[in-house]
Amino acid sequence: MAAGFLQAFSSEAEQQSVSVITSDDYARRVEILDDFEQAGISWLWATDADGHLVYLSEKAAENLNKPINELLATPMTALFENDPDNPDEKSDRPFKYHMSRRSKVSDLIVRRVPQTLSPEDRPTWWMISGHPKFDDAGEFQGYRGNAKDVSVLYQRKLEDSRRAEFDALTGLANRHRMNSQLTGMLGAFKSANRSCAIMMLDLDRFKQVNDTMGHPAGDELLRQVAQRMRSVVGDIGEIGRLGGDEFQVIFPDLDDRGKLGEIAGEIVKTISDPYPINGKSATIGTSIGIAIAPYDGIEKDELINSSDLALYAAKNSGRGQFRFYSADLKNEEEERRLLIEDMRDALANEQVELHYQPVVRTDDNIVVGFEALMRWVHPERGAISPAVFIPMAEDLNLINQLGEWALRRACKDALQWPKSVRVSVNVSAVQFANSGFPEVVKNALSDSGLEPDRLELEFTERVFTGDNETIDRTFNILKDLGVRLVLDDFGTGYSSLSYLRSAPFDRIKVDKSFVDTCTQQDKNSTKIIAAIIGLSEALGMETTVEGVEAFDQLNLVCSKGAQYIQGWIYSEAIPIVEIEEKLGSGEFKIEPDGPELYQPDRRTVFRRIGAIHEDHRYDVVMRDLSKSGARFEGILGVPVGTKLVLDLGGGQLVICTVTQSNEAILDAEFETPLVCDGAGRLCTRHRVSPYDLCAAGMPLAALPPGNYPLVQDSSQPTSPPQFMQVAIGGS
Repeated sequence: MAAGFLQAFSSEAEQQSVSVITSDDYARRVEILDDFEQAGISWLWATDADGHLVYLSEKAAENLNKPINELLATPMTALFENDPDNPDEKSDRPFKYHMSRRSKVSDLIVRRVPQTLSPEDRPTWWMISGHPKFDDAGEFQGYRGNAKDVSVLYQRKLEDSRRAEFDALTGLANRHRMNSQLTGMLGAFKSANRSCAIMMLDLDRFKQVNDTMGHPAGDELLRQVAQRMRSVVGDIGEIGRLGGDEFQVIFPDLDDRGKLGEIAGEIVKTISDPYPINGKSATIGTSIGIAIAPYDGIEKDELINSSDLALYAAKNSGRGQFRFYSADLKNEEEERRLLIEDMRDALANEQVELHYQPVVRTDDNIVVGFEALMRWVHPERGAISPAVFIPMAEDLNLINQLGEWALRRACKDALQWPKSVRVSVNVSAVQFANSGFPEVVKNALSDSGLEPDRLELEFTERVFTGDNETIDRTFNILKDLGVRLVLDDFGTGYSSLSYLRSAPFDRIKVDKSFVDTCTQQDKNSTKIIAAIIGLSEALGMETTVEGVEAFDQLNLVCSKGAQYIQGWIYSEAIPIVEIEEKLGSGEFKIEPDGPELYQPDRRTVFRRIGAIHEDHRYDVVMRDLSKSGARFEGILGVPVGTKLVLDLGGGQLVICTVTQSNEAILDAEFETPLVCDGAGRLCTRHRVSPYDLCAAGMPLAALPPGNYPLVQDSSQPTSPPQFMQVAIGGS
């Protein structure tokens, strides 16, 4: 009992010896506060009612690398802001909003405003908590709070988040992020009636680079592609790599098809330039499909499907181009599926034949050669464009078989011509990469008996993809056979000069794109044509200028020294029967025949459109269309100077002014020029919803034909029509 008493007494004595700190002991409380701040566990801060810092822990100032006196009296929101990349921040309200609410702030991650950082400062993130302080009268006095540096943990979290949303190889957004971005964007845009465009891309011939140069080279190529796309797209869109060689670009608030076409064209051009990889050169291309919300879809899957169909159409039309989505693309994809089934039997059923386009000497208009061009005449669908079936043959691995047939047929046909006339055969990059290609050429010459120097093999820059030693070896074997080598589409790539140095070409062909623009004063095409002709002469090579269609082009290229011409001004490609008839006398001379002036954007059309005047709609037939105007017929009594709205279909409305009126035939000039749709056709920059037209006051009777369940037919024409509708035959 005595022992228990002594133990209890001892415990009570120990308690009485502890020096506790009460709320009245201000000095010791301040000491603890100092110890807390010096330990760096957390810092304290306080503001006045206007948000200016009135107190900040010394350690906090050291963390910001600023003297305490420079920080005090500074607005808290001038030092810190929300981090837009914060993966955990669900609110889009800025830090200033949180502070202005005068309510509790708990564990809010903010970053130091970048503009306050000096070159030696590091990016800093703080976790801030604070409570508003009010006086007895309820007046706000400012914030009292604590903060701590979470930079290391936060940057680690950012990196983890980035790995989840961005492609590790290219640094572009991944499929998950692009889908999330598109879904959120479309949801917000639907409520605000805003537009959004997406581009879907994949790389042409990327698999060939992977197979011939290895996967590390393929990875490096993808990185370079990503860099080039960033240089074109900039800040106006987000680029993502969906996987493999598939890419996507999202453009918020952009529905201008002219602008989108310019961007797509620049992407195609930029990606098609050669890539330096491990001391070698790789050449690829890209095809692009474009869809625009809300016209081509308002849900994510719908819009992506539309862009996919446009991409397929771009690839099926020859690759290296872009296409906008249109409703008829679904039919095109079904048509392609059916054609693929028929392609395998086309050769066996003798549906494929060769036509020959003459190459003419300008001095005397004598034909010195022919280029063999494949033609597929389908028994049900008629003529199929080579731009459609050649890529299809490559995809189906039929191009070697098709190419060998063309080579053998051309050699046999040329054997019947005078010995002064050569034949040119196009060779695809897939054929050239085949190790057995030189043997195919040798056998075609041997079986036909054609002299080797009468055969010209035409290559584009695509053949230079792959191993340089293999390419040089193949060219040397071909030259040893005695055939002539031709570089086609010269001048369209940055490395054309290096190709001339590395390959023993006998002839180069000036690309048609330079001829198309050579008569335009604001282009350098004339100088380029003259430079190419001069270069070829210096290298001892011949030059053929392709694509000459009008006399102004012919006269210009001849004045620059062109000796050989290939173009419609002399002849299109013709069947072998016509050639044999013309060559019966031993010489084939063609006089040039074509328009005086080349007009690149004028095209003949024949389709029904609508012409809207005031509150009346007339049915007319369009005869000619260009970027700047149209000719159509179907209305009588329209004075020159009359303003009309032409409905070209699919929401394409264009304001025009009548410039000529000859009875029912009218010429009109557009207020805004049309743009190219990527398929050689013309379209308006923007499209207009019928509902928008109705909301703007257009009567239902004047709207394009269709079913409009959301439009109330309350507005009827208020005046009689001023012009007379004339019935036009045809369809």
